[in-house]
Amino acid sequence: MQLFYNPDIKQGNKTFFFDKEESKHIVKVLRKKEGDKVFITNGLGFLFESEIILASEKKCEVQITLETFQEPNSFYTHIAVAPTKMNDRLEWFLEKATEIGIHEITPIICDHSERKVYKIDRAEKIIQAAMKQSLHYYIPKINEPISFLQFVKSNVEGQKFIAHCEETDKKSFQKEITKNEKVTILIGPEGDFSTKEINLAIENNFIPVTLGNTRLRTETAALVSCHTIALLNE
Repeated sequence: MQLFYNPDIKQGNKTFFFDKEESKHIVKVLRKKEGDKVFITNGLGFLFESEIILASEKKCEVQITLETFQEPNSFYTHIAVAPTKMNDRLEWFLEKATEIGIHEITPIICDHSERKVYKIDRAEKIIQAAMKQSLHYYIPKINEPISFLQFVKSNVEGQKFIAHCEETDKKSFQKEITKNEKVTILIGPEGDFSTKEINLAIENNFIPVTLGNTRLRTETAALVSCHTIALLNE
């Protein structure tokens, strides 16, 4: 099944028009014609099975033949991660985490961050493509970048963790997380969190954890965290 994503399609729609760019892709590139089936999600849990009734490169129209809804997960994964120096590493994480089933990502700017600015336009496109490829009906939310201080002082719900490399007392992330819960974990930059940041997180009820005995890259640590939560909730 090839899945299309369009946030404008709504529950109860009988027909739907794709915009010019998507219509051209469907008709000219994919060579879809009238009568062919098209599967669409709005990223909110709905799958719309449809049939092309007008195969135009300028305005492809489909008729909705079946509408189904997938209940959301009983758990929720939120990774707050420092943008990596090389963009492609964070983009790799976004793609793979979306395939696994992450729910929310927040870029955080830290004391040791080498990248202080991060634009999410390209990140949104990567997430959309990964969602379609992996046949997910919920699109992960990516937030605008925020400072570490602002994030830890915000109203973060559920279980809260900070993964760091300092030789201090830390718990096992795998053993601390609870099934069917909202879990938020902070993942630092290449230079790790500063001692000040670690202490601030602990003051705001974030539990310091380890992800294992080896030192992981930022994007690897973020993906390990995401996968650990997903495995627990299988």
